[in-house]
Amino acid sequence: MSASVQLTAPGGEIAALYARIASKRRAVLLFGLVALTLSLVLDVATGPAFLPIGAVAKSVFGLAEDRTVDAIVWSIRLPIAGTALAVGAALGLSGGIMQTILNNPLASSYTLGISAGAGFGAALVIVLGVTLPLPEAWAIPLMAFLFASLSCAAVYGIGSLRDSSPEMLVLGGIALLFLFQALLAMLQFVASPEALQQIVFWLFGSLQKASWGKLSIILAVLAAALPLLLFDAWRLTALKLGDERARGLGVDVARLRMRAFAIVSALTGVAVAFVGTIGFVGLVAPHIARMLVGEDQRCLLPASALYGALLLSLASIASKTVLPGAVVPIGIVTSLIGVPFFVWLVVSCRRAFW
Repeated sequence: MSASVQLTAPGGEIAALYARIASKRRAVLLFGLVALTLSLVLDVATGPAFLPIGAVAKSVFGLAEDRTVDAIVWSIRLPIAGTALAVGAALGLSGGIMQTILNNPLASSYTLGISAGAGFGAALVIVLGVTLPLPEAWAIPLMAFLFASLSCAAVYGIGSLRDSSPEMLVLGGIALLFLFQALLAMLQFVASPEALQQIVFWLFGSLQKASWGKLSIILAVLAAALPLLLFDAWRLTALKLGDERARGLGVDVARLRMRAFAIVSALTGVAVAFVGTIGFVGLVAPHIARMLVGEDQRCLLPASALYGALLLSLASIASKTVLPGAVVPIGIVTSLIGVPFFVWLVVSCRRAFW
């Protein structure tokens, strides 16, 4: 009888511990959803003409009495606030994937040159007037998306020269970052003053050209990407143990990284294409999620998307309140938030690098 108790007690303790961890993770995700809802309402209410939160809520539910409020909320502010959520989720999710498959805390689409490639593609259209059977408003996002995809493929191609090792992939991304920055600087050097101004504004990142059509495209990519990633969640969790252990558990590491890079390419490309270059969200959000829910990818990936959306929504609010009467480009706000975190991360991880 006592032997039976001794055998079952540890299992019961483990089950209770797992239940507490699962409960904590649900609480973290629920808190994020509540904070995200409040941030969305505040983002819609904030602007050059501040709207009462009650009036915003009534408009969202179709109960507004003032048609002017309806026009402001539905035609201008809701698309911008929704785009902030969708882009933040895409960047946070892509950053979480890259940090997992490269096993590097500093990996993100911004630090590994994918966003720089998108910026170069957009600048090509602005400066050289690349002829596409599309208006410029859609030609710029399309070229940005194509060059983001090309950058992602190039990073994977360089890494595959040595069995797609994480170190080679990171080095390839850094090389591409400097390459596209140099090419972008050359385009800026030869650009006319009008084109240069447009390039700089696009590189700052802005939500002001958001629309329901663009938002629906970003949401469609997110809706397709998240189930695919959750399908591979246990494989990605195993990959955190190292390539050799993951292979020992039956994971095809090379194929998994290829699928993950394809999804990162789509997420980063569609996010950067419509709002410009926005840095540090893909770096910061996964670390916040990891500190709150741990390394289990079933929770880490949704949490990275959730807190990436929350970060960019808060940055959108800050961009409209820092300078009264003006909207600061959101890329500047995220950089001001992200740089101190980046420095802290480098300092705290210095032992891993030396």
